[in-house]
Amino acid sequence: MATAESNASPEQPEKIHLPKTSESETLKKIRHTASHIMAMAVQKLFPKAQVTIGPWIENGFYYDFDSPEPFTEKDLKAIQKEMAKIIKRKLPVVREELSREEAKRRIEELGEPYKLEILEGLEDPITIYYLGDQWWDLCAGPHVENTAEIHPKAIALESLAGAYWRGDETKAQLQRIYGTAWETPEQLAEYKRRKEEALKRDHRKLGKELGLFIFADVVGPGLPLWTPKGTILRTVLEDFLRKEQLKRGYLPVVTPHIGRIDLFKASGHWQQYREDMFPMMAEDEEAAKLEQGFVLKPMNCPFHIQIYKSELRSYRELPIRLAEFGTVYRYEQSGELGGLTRVRGFTVDDSHLFVTPEQLESEFLNVVDLILSVFGKLKLSNFKARLSFRDPESDKYIGSDEVWNKAESAITKAVETLEMDHFLGIGEAAFYGPKLDFIFQDVLDREWQLGTVQVDYNLPERFDLEYVAEDGTRQRPVMIHRAPFGSLERLIGILIEQYAGDFPLWLAPVQVRLLAVSDEFLPYTQEVVEKMRSLDIRAEVDRSRERLGKQIRNAEKEKIPVMAIIGAKEVEANSLSIRTRASGELGTLAVDEVCQRIQNAIANFEDF
Repeated sequence: MATAESNASPEQPEKIHLPKTSESETLKKIRHTASHIMAMAVQKLFPKAQVTIGPWIENGFYYDFDSPEPFTEKDLKAIQKEMAKIIKRKLPVVREELSREEAKRRIEELGEPYKLEILEGLEDPITIYYLGDQWWDLCAGPHVENTAEIHPKAIALESLAGAYWRGDETKAQLQRIYGTAWETPEQLAEYKRRKEEALKRDHRKLGKELGLFIFADVVGPGLPLWTPKGTILRTVLEDFLRKEQLKRGYLPVVTPHIGRIDLFKASGHWQQYREDMFPMMAEDEEAAKLEQGFVLKPMNCPFHIQIYKSELRSYRELPIRLAEFGTVYRYEQSGELGGLTRVRGFTVDDSHLFVTPEQLESEFLNVVDLILSVFGKLKLSNFKARLSFRDPESDKYIGSDEVWNKAESAITKAVETLEMDHFLGIGEAAFYGPKLDFIFQDVLDREWQLGTVQVDYNLPERFDLEYVAEDGTRQRPVMIHRAPFGSLERLIGILIEQYAGDFPLWLAPVQVRLLAVSDEFLPYTQEVVEKMRSLDIRAEVDRSRERLGKQIRNAEKEKIPVMAIIGAKEVEANSLSIRTRASGELGTLAVDEVCQRIQNAIANFEDF
């Protein structure tokens, strides 16, 4: 991590660490066993319920059931009580290896059709796990050795949800029960505390309260509509990065939202990424059969490549850095959508650099420097770098071993040069090249991927990109794909929750609200707001005609950074009575001084 926890003081108890399942073999066993205990409890209370799958997930576990009776919140309490009884019986958890024929015989004896279908997809050896001698399920493990190893007060059943068998909407509708399990009751209590805090910070809730964005069923799920305040927030972020990029030699471009399928066949997206793309738009059935038509773009890179390729380039022109805030479209499944963090249309602060092999290292380092600078301004300091490399066992990647090794070596060398903390993520690469991803950890210890930088030898090869080298020969450039923000929508969702909606002054959609004690002071108030706006300060007047106390409470609720109160004394002295969220009451200050201090604070990314 880029930051470290400070030692806990006597007044501040030591922070309870809540590892993910994938980080703890102990939790993996506890949660996997807890899912079996839950299924056993469900089938005791609801004998007609059939089990399907019940894996661990990063914060707990779930099990899917086919039950003629719909489960209720009241049922969850009864199931959890039954689970506690099972745990207290100290049942041994026993692994048994058996033949496929024997497994099939036992499943048929139970009358569990879903288990039969699961069995068909399993490789030998077939293993089952027993809880005592009363309940078993097909499973590869791992599990604890005895239910006594699980603390009954460290388990909680959390929610109910619908799920389709095998994730297929054409198959049976199942009922999913989510639960969580920890080593100690203290961990469970901390987990619940963080969940409550997450609800308070939920960007969907705060986004609505602060008037930043909406979703409308008539428009469609995963397609946010940005209100004026939300649009200002987006624009401020875009302008901030656009200025940083211009300083560093980036060239702005704009590309269409759709393109021919042939473009994405050439890039490999149609072959490798088709399931995540919106359906093809074809003129007629014949064109559809021939795959001749258009698609909404899932990526911007093929378009930027065409701009590069529109003329023959000289080595003297390189590096060429093309940048665009390009909106792309991904056909995410309905169940995977989540506010702004997972949407179907989102804007990427995308850039593609075309460099000579000799320029690759320095340009890569410059991109990382830009990303770190952006994170610094946003006060996102708790992150780690993931080397997202390919899985040699997978066939989803394009290109030769040679170019992959070159690209991965370039990324490794860069992070070692920077002495940056990093970890390896095998299988996390894009299909065309490895990446350096920045994984941010928020105030609730949740992890999000934000900035990314990728080295790509494959697309220049697939599109036959060239430049004229110093010796007159035609050479192949290397591409760097990079996005400091990543998805602008996801970034804003994360920032809303990180700041709990209380944006820093430079980022706040409304920076100053002027509150008049009575209507007679509104003309002066309007003069001040116009002056502020002329200085690029985002100011507005409260025209609600509420009493001053209510105006102040409303501004606090809407998390306005600076409030300027105006009465007879302020009008007479050409001043403002200033109150800020960061520092409280600051007293009476001259209008010019207030404007100058606000401008300075904004320019330096500081509070007033």
